[in-house]
Amino acid sequence: INESYPMGILLTVIATIAGILLYFIYKFNYIEDILKSKSKFKQRFKPALLYLLIPVVSFASVTEDFSKISTNQYSNELSKSGLYSLFAAFRNNTLDYDTFYLCDSEKNSLANLKNHVTTSNAVFLNSNDIERNIVNSGEERDYNVVMIVVESLSGKFLESLGGEKGLTPNLDTLAQKSMLFRNFYATGTRTVRGMEAITLSTPPTPGSSIVKRPDNHNMYSSGFIFRNKGYETKFIYGGYGYFDNMNEFFSNNGFDIVDRAKFNDEEDTFHTVWGVCDEDLLNKTIKEADSSYRAHKPFMSFVMTTSNHRPYDYPNGRIDIPSHTGREGAVKYTDFAIGDFLKKAKEKPWFKNTIFVIVADHCAVSAGKVDLPLDKYNIPMIIYAPEILKPQNIDKVSSQIDIMPTIFGLLNWSYKSKFYGKNILDPSFEQRALISTYQKLGLYKENKLSILSVGRKIQSYEVLKHDVFMTEYKDVSTDMSVKDEILGYYQGASSLHKKRLDRYEN
Repeated sequence: INESYPMGILLTVIATIAGILLYFIYKFNYIEDILKSKSKFKQRFKPALLYLLIPVVSFASVTEDFSKISTNQYSNELSKSGLYSLFAAFRNNTLDYDTFYLCDSEKNSLANLKNHVTTSNAVFLNSNDIERNIVNSGEERDYNVVMIVVESLSGKFLESLGGEKGLTPNLDTLAQKSMLFRNFYATGTRTVRGMEAITLSTPPTPGSSIVKRPDNHNMYSSGFIFRNKGYETKFIYGGYGYFDNMNEFFSNNGFDIVDRAKFNDEEDTFHTVWGVCDEDLLNKTIKEADSSYRAHKPFMSFVMTTSNHRPYDYPNGRIDIPSHTGREGAVKYTDFAIGDFLKKAKEKPWFKNTIFVIVADHCAVSAGKVDLPLDKYNIPMIIYAPEILKPQNIDKVSSQIDIMPTIFGLLNWSYKSKFYGKNILDPSFEQRALISTYQKLGLYKENKLSILSVGRKIQSYEVLKHDVFMTEYKDVSTDMSVKDEILGYYQGASSLHKKRLDRYEN
């Protein structure tokens, strides 16, 4: 923490305030009676233990479901206090969609959702959810997949997306040799939200990411699909994966864990409080790929970087911006590390049979003049496989939830799907992006942004001007078709999750 924030100043301020409070407490003898108490320790211990156990037992056993005493929503709301709802939401990291957001009938929302996730090669398996078979003709491929998820890599950092010049020379050069998705959007503003969207291909639901919620095991994860095809699947992270519940989520959704605890002293040459530097992380990724190759196993690696994070420290001598001087240096260092990684990977026998995906988890800054500024969600996605794919620029509006269906399309796989995303490379792909904060839920489509918010509100805007630096809007009315679609995605996803219909069954 001391690496990221001025702890000396903060602790001095806290100590000063505490000293002032203590002065007044003693001056006016507020605790004199307590100090003069003649009661014995045993007399004080029993009630103290009882008072301690009450909140512990309540936290462990009471959930928001206790308040659902009736099928009448008004009765349910009267049965619980604001504090009850507040702490239930805090514990579960979620907001109940039906309570706070605009709703359609469950039947209509599911029908609209199915209408927007279906494809020409999909066959739905039942009427209760979106489970379907994706059928592709021809031979399936077993290309390796290395997914590098870059911390806070805004679109504005890449010249190839119309951003700043000189910050990402390796990625900009790579973009010319790759599939570059130039109208691509993150679903949220936190790392765990990006992880959720990529691995589960699911829209953001109100509250925190599923990664941080309890009861997130055996979700319908891409990890299980890769494993069913014979792949070794690994979550490779330079930090300690207990942070933000990452290890718990990935280990129970089809991935083996390779976090900082698995790095030996030689592999950890430089680190910050967030984790090892990106060079060390990507060198470890190569070692893990080598191991899978020696075992004659195709592999899928989900790699999460950390260097582009406060305090922006990285090894000296790599780039022309000194360490610990700000975000731009960290961005350029991560770009250097990725370039170095690909240079080393080219020397490996598995390189020619590997698809490399480079995508951001979210943008560096999320605040803007409006609730959901598009430029603060505009991120790069690059798919690089020089022996497999031809370079091209793809301008379709698309989302992190579309990554895995697109990869599975490149692999020409037939598989069972509960995903909400679709293959971007399909000629019939329906352009749209889903973006969010903790409470705001947005749909960007056909140059309009519609936003659901608590209080059962919906607001729509026409996008007048938009690039990686700014967005200009004007208010417009909400079309019925847009309302149906946004409720289909968000109400539908929330309902299926609540009913546990987004789980994996082997």
